[in-house]
Amino acid sequence: MSAAPIEPVAAERVDFAPYGDFESDCPARTGVDIFGNSWLPVIVYMLREGPMRPGELRTTIGGISQKMLTQTLRRMERMTLVRRHRYAEAPPRVEYELTAAGADLLIPIYALGDWVDKHGHAVNEALADADDEAD
Repeated sequence: MSAAPIEPVAAERVDFAPYGDFESDCPARTGVDIFGNSWLPVIVYMLREGPMRPGELRTTIGGISQKMLTQTLRRMERMTLVRRHRYAEAPPRVEYELTAAGADLLIPIYALGDWVDKHGHAVNEALADADDEAD
């Protein structure tokens, strides 16, 4: 199967201030860590339109355990990506909403969605073909 020629995408390069002696000191590792967590970007995306209760999040997301949702929300709160609102009601009510830093993550999330829309089918097809060859 012959692929069509690839046109390189021009991406604007950003120069950052020096960050240390080693590549492992690079602050971009934070971004990689955020997107390396499979549920964190999903939760950010789900909170894009406003605050949600944990049960509502879990139902809407599907496939996430209560334990994983709680761990991820706590981690996001520590990272200042979400704000937790606790209401003094009976029964107690808790909601989570994106902070400005959390909302800014929607930019790369939408860009990744665009990439998947353009290339996801080809990637999945290639993986399926490779799996068939391995069998």
